[in-house]
Amino acid sequence: MAFKKTIDVQAAVAIAASEAIAARTQGTFGVGGLMLDQHGNVLQSLHNNVVKDGLVFDPTAHGERQLIDWYYAERARGRDLPPPQDITIVTSLDPCCMCSGAILAGGFNVVVAAPDKASGINHDNSASFSALPPALRARAGDSFSYPAILGSSLYARPAAGAVPKSFFIGKTISEPTQALCSLVFEATSSDVMALLNSDLPPPALQDPATLPADHAIVRALKQPYPDALTYRCAPHQPDAGLAPFLLQAMARDREHGGAGDAVALLDAFGNLLLCMAGRLTQSGIRSAFMETTRAYAQLRYKLLNGATPAQRDEVRRYLGHPKDGTFVFARGPDAGAVSYMNLGAYGSTMEGPLPLENPAQLQYVLPSVPDDELAAICAAMPPLYRDVIRIRPTQVADQALVAALA
Repeated sequence: MAFKKTIDVQAAVAIAASEAIAARTQGTFGVGGLMLDQHGNVLQSLHNNVVKDGLVFDPTAHGERQLIDWYYAERARGRDLPPPQDITIVTSLDPCCMCSGAILAGGFNVVVAAPDKASGINHDNSASFSALPPALRARAGDSFSYPAILGSSLYARPAAGAVPKSFFIGKTISEPTQALCSLVFEATSSDVMALLNSDLPPPALQDPATLPADHAIVRALKQPYPDALTYRCAPHQPDAGLAPFLLQAMARDREHGGAGDAVALLDAFGNLLLCMAGRLTQSGIRSAFMETTRAYAQLRYKLLNGATPAQRDEVRRYLGHPKDGTFVFARGPDAGAVSYMNLGAYGSTMEGPLPLENPAQLQYVLPSVPDDELAAICAAMPPLYRDVIRIRPTQVADQALVAALA
């Protein structure tokens, strides 16, 4: 795709639709996208990669997020690419909160084909972007385009949002292409969601701290994070013993261009599995949370892929879904684009209701905004995040941990 050129919205969306079909063939969410420069040259096209080989590969591997990381990686290699404000991402489906936050954090433009009433940033089709924190709404209005679909079917719509960039001569989408983008996503959504929620229930989980040090699961845990399983607290109740691990990761985050954030993942038994910093010098959207949730998913994927049924059963018993454990942020979310991306990525990691016995799955140590402001940000999110997952970060209860980081 590197040398292909498109100066027509319809042609660009058709490429995104072909990527969405490839995603469906792979067994993941049927969503695709591409990145164009200011002349309409296709720089890269990608599709959703949340699922590979029938296994969860990376809950953050949506097309738009992958395109943005690709952009930053290419620039880091020395490739002469236009600045983000001259780049347009064309996507077959309205971006979720994670991808919207990533687009806004980078300053990219986006052209959207099909709507997503559950998790799309324009879920109400108003182009008011009321799901975003107030400070981000005007920026979305200036950069998110919803071209007209001409016709009389259910897929028809007037143009809304920003006007697509001037290199687009044709600025409308045909009804059949719009229908294809919608139907490919709808055809995959329920099956992928079922796969994402097929992990063992908490009573079936076993404690990885009981495994010998040379066990394959323990070795796999310690590869990305050597301090795995060296700290333990009461389930879902992080205490001051976690502080040294968070502080160490916060220092690394600053070294890598961040503001000193870190995210720890504790399992259902209170064991520390990961505690990671961001890598913002490599990519403006590689936050500490993105690194942590991706590392855990890919760790499980590597252990499960190619394993025997007995080996897979063992991995699932000792490495459960994160929703049964606890994510602990050193710094709580704020009203910025990266924080909104993190909240969306957290939703993509959960992909379903939080367990009733673990409503405080997402905790933070140091608040970044007043609690009522954070509650309002979460309450405004699209229906999947607000009503199904019920995202609501809470501050850790242990004041000694708060004092240690403060």
